[in-house]
Amino acid sequence: MAEVQAKPMPVPDAISRPYWEGANQGIFAFQRCRDCGKAQFYSRSACVHCHGSDLEWQVAAGTGRVASFSVIHRAPIASFMADTPYVLALIDMNEGFRFMCNVLRCDPATVKIGMRVRVCFEARPGTEQKIPQVEPATA
Repeated sequence: MAEVQAKPMPVPDAISRPYWEGANQGIFAFQRCRDCGKAQFYSRSACVHCHGSDLEWQVAAGTGRVASFSVIHRAPIASFMADTPYVLALIDMNEGFRFMCNVLRCDPATVKIGMRVRVCFEARPGTEQKIPQVEPATA
């Protein structure tokens, strides 16, 4: 039997490195433009709203709501087969940006649009890199 490859891992570059280093410390960071004041995610070298280049890193409170989701029953690659079924979701964060992640630590059948969630960090075996995901928020 063929060995199952590990799940894909991010390859930080100069722009994304602060985000991934923060994740390893349990910090969920995003960029905010100092020119127009809008938040953006994922990290880029220019603002997607005004094209300004004066961006700063901020720490998100880590809470938001499910905007949309899909329950994945058929893994795209073998390394995700053990996780099925799992939820892939778009999350509207309270700071004003949207990000895509998995919803962990709940029955996929209980995930709903508008559900309150909070960021958690998934450790990947064999590496020190943590991946930001979400879980249901409590009270």
